[in-house]
Amino acid sequence: MPPAAQPLPGGFPLLDSWVAALLAPLAIWVLLNALDDIVIDVACLVRYIRGRRAPMPADKDLQAVPEKRTAIFVPLWKEYSVIQNMVEHNIAAQKYANYDFFIGAYPNDAPTLAAVNELVRRFKTVHLAVCAHPGPTSKADCLNWIYQRMLLHEEQTGARFETVLTHDAEDLVHPEALRWINYYAQWYDMVQIPVLALPTPALQLTHGAYCDEFAEFQFKDMAARVLMGGFIPSSGVGTGFSRQALEALALANANCIFEPRCLTEDYENGFRINRLGLKQIFVPIHFHNGSFVATREYFPRLFSRAVRQRTRWVTGIALQSWEFHGWRDLARHPYWFWRDRKGILANLTTPLANALFLYGAFTWSVAEALHHPWGLAAAAHYAWLPPVCAATFSIQGMHLGMRGWCSAKVYGWRFASGVPLRILWANVMNFLATFQAIRQYGVAKLQGRPLVWLKTDHAYPTREALVTHRPKLGEVLTGSGYVTAEVLAQALATQPQDMRIGEWLVLQGNLSVEHLYEALSLVECVPLGKPSREEIYKPITRLLPAEVSRSCSLLPFRVVAHQLYVAGTDMPDDVIRKRIGDFCALEIRFHLVTPSEFDELSREYLPAQPEPDGTLSRAQTA
Repeated sequence: MPPAAQPLPGGFPLLDSWVAALLAPLAIWVLLNALDDIVIDVACLVRYIRGRRAPMPADKDLQAVPEKRTAIFVPLWKEYSVIQNMVEHNIAAQKYANYDFFIGAYPNDAPTLAAVNELVRRFKTVHLAVCAHPGPTSKADCLNWIYQRMLLHEEQTGARFETVLTHDAEDLVHPEALRWINYYAQWYDMVQIPVLALPTPALQLTHGAYCDEFAEFQFKDMAARVLMGGFIPSSGVGTGFSRQALEALALANANCIFEPRCLTEDYENGFRINRLGLKQIFVPIHFHNGSFVATREYFPRLFSRAVRQRTRWVTGIALQSWEFHGWRDLARHPYWFWRDRKGILANLTTPLANALFLYGAFTWSVAEALHHPWGLAAAAHYAWLPPVCAATFSIQGMHLGMRGWCSAKVYGWRFASGVPLRILWANVMNFLATFQAIRQYGVAKLQGRPLVWLKTDHAYPTREALVTHRPKLGEVLTGSGYVTAEVLAQALATQPQDMRIGEWLVLQGNLSVEHLYEALSLVECVPLGKPSREEIYKPITRLLPAEVSRSCSLLPFRVVAHQLYVAGTDMPDDVIRKRIGDFCALEIRFHLVTPSEFDELSREYLPAQPEPDGTLSRAQTA
């Protein structure tokens, strides 16, 4: 052990000795890790320079490719609160027509089954796949049963799906995503669209760490993999597989398209497709018509849930991949295995390195203030250590700047200024997740039991987050041929300040009420039309007082999967939602009806309204 330094007033000479003993091996490890990251930084820079000379396909190029029939797989476990929002929005937003949703659920998840069955009832392109056994098993197992449901659908209808796209229940699919995957599927068997976290306030450190990490990974690491010939790991969402790739995976893996033992089947499939000699591509992040062509979603915003999700990632990518493939599966991949698995050691040592750095900074400040020799410098008697620490610190500073640049490209420099703080926060999450992963993996192996789906609670974006992806009313009206561009322009020029454009067009006689409401349902991504008698449960219609229903033009009519279905003539604002919340705490599912349809519902299901003289109106007693 190195000799202890001369004690400082209030110093810790013994602690200095222990810190000095740890500094040497830790500094060497951190330096090697930092030098490894420089390789990726250089590759990213080369890819960036090349990319600027290679423009992305134009709209005419995308439109020229015939639309392949696509199946979108969505595996679920207790996702009843988000799945309907996801499907409704993405059906309304997509600029691609030839696709179907295949949604997997477990027989012991009744609320999710009810929510999916409601979607099946409303949309002919949505199909339910019920797993053959209770859940949760693994996400891969659920996906395999969805694949079997797709094959059954093909047998029953004669259809054939040429592309399969995987998504999660909280995904906001970009309107252009399917067209881009369809374009690149001409040459590639696996196409990966970028994945980016939706923006949240800077003070939400947990979700902010996801924002930084995914921006850096999409801009830097994935680009480097493409340039250096590494396999492209699927992100699990926004991944398109050709039918040839799926059939090759089935043939090579006893009909298991997705590895049911693995908690990160997406990463595993990226490797397996590459091993089969099939071509992969990661589509670089591209800004198109005001937004990034990427899958957007909210990641966990609570610390404990983020640790849970990262535990699954570490278990699958580092531990299970090591178990399945070792280091010699393919001669050209050990480097990428190293990159993906070194987090086991890096995640455990990074908090220690941070603690030692803070200790060194504190003791140095004390020594300077008291004009004493720095005890840690005396204890660390290795002459080469200060240059190594200086080099490591410089490289880490460069990497910090790189992450800030990537984050700023997506979220702006104000948000990116918080990167240093969020890195420290992410280090703590990764440390706990790695510790948990090693513990859970070890216990499962010792007990001989499989690892199950470590589900993370999901949230679907609010209407405000979706606004950039929703068409405007005028665009829908002109695009559907309900009004001409000239009529719309004239109406906008003469529109009264206190009247909405749709109402003004109807009042002018240029638009029918029916066409207005058809357009509104597309803009708001909600179903349209008076519910049938079979859909309406009369006791639910009395959930709100009659005067509240009439004043708000809203009628509750059914409850499915812990959600209250409400028919009304206008989207409820925050005030209306609060009034409903005073009587019912369920989430609201809105159903748009015209004023005349609401009047019919009121006469049939609401109590008769007294006339001024106390008698009931003739219309309501008829």
